[in-house]
Amino acid sequence: MGKRALVVIDIQNDYFPGGKWTLSGIDAASDNAARLIAAARARGELVVHIRHEFISADAPFFVKGSNGAAIHEKVAPAAGEPVVLKHYISSFRETELKAILDRNGIEELVLCGAMSHMCIDGGTRAAVDLGYKCTVIHDACASRDLEFGGVRVPAAHVHAAFMAALAFGYAKSLSTDEFLAPPA
Repeated sequence: MGKRALVVIDIQNDYFPGGKWTLSGIDAASDNAARLIAAARARGELVVHIRHEFISADAPFFVKGSNGAAIHEKVAPAAGEPVVLKHYISSFRETELKAILDRNGIEELVLCGAMSHMCIDGGTRAAVDLGYKCTVIHDACASRDLEFGGVRVPAAHVHAAFMAALAFGYAKSLSTDEFLAPPA
């Protein structure tokens, strides 16, 4: 196994109840992400936090400088943990994420966060394309209902479809309990 890092993507206030873009299952996903963070810190592994801000002031959520764009307290960075600011779906696009990972000799990523169908999908695919081995912790990710062609797609189906696609060809997919279980 190569040197591993936990990448916590966009667990920000606007995704929680009362925020501008509430996700289905965000409370449970963030609780699981907090467990992953605690375990990574205990193992001395790198934890990288990703925070999204839209460039446009009329953005639907994650407005620059707003409380909604702040990382949620459940997964707050510890002193010294890198926080990468991004403006696009992929955590790698026009950010220092790859440089941080490479500087730390990281070969394997564990990813969690939001949204399953956007930034988790985009970040995981980009990471694999850059040569990182990836594991997505499916119950530490959240999504929301979508609509396509007049058909409402429930968040659980959106999430399952994207996790299935990533597991098919990009990443190992595990639950938090499976990932944290001691080796047999």
